[in-house]
Amino acid sequence: MSAPTRRYEDAVARYFEAWNAAPDAVAKAVAAAWTEDGGYTDPLADVRGHEQIAAVVAAAREQFPGFSFRLSGAVDGHHDTARFSWELVSEADGSAPVAGFDVIALDGEDRIRSVFGFLDRVPAGA
Repeated sequence: MSAPTRRYEDAVARYFEAWNAAPDAVAKAVAAAWTEDGGYTDPLADVRGHEQIAAVVAAAREQFPGFSFRLSGAVDGHHDTARFSWELVSEADGSAPVAGFDVIALDGEDRIRSVFGFLDRVPAGA
């Protein structure tokens, strides 16, 4: 694996660590993944900064207890930008009722400056 490819894969791994962190570790994981003024935008949220991003992560974890986010496919990146698909997977039965596609922009230290997320599959009523 090339160093540029590893850079994007590592950033995405930190991103998932934040989304899958235990409640008492979310703030620290968000700070490790995002710049201080980093942003997160998807159809349900448009926030900036560690505190607001951590609140979005916590709300998603509360809405889907017993689920974890995981990478679905390869990470593709160039020019400080990466794209990847993900699924929200049940730890009980392996089902994945939610899936999406995210694009992240990195700073020079490989921390996330922005995320633009798209939801490909969402259960009715979610």
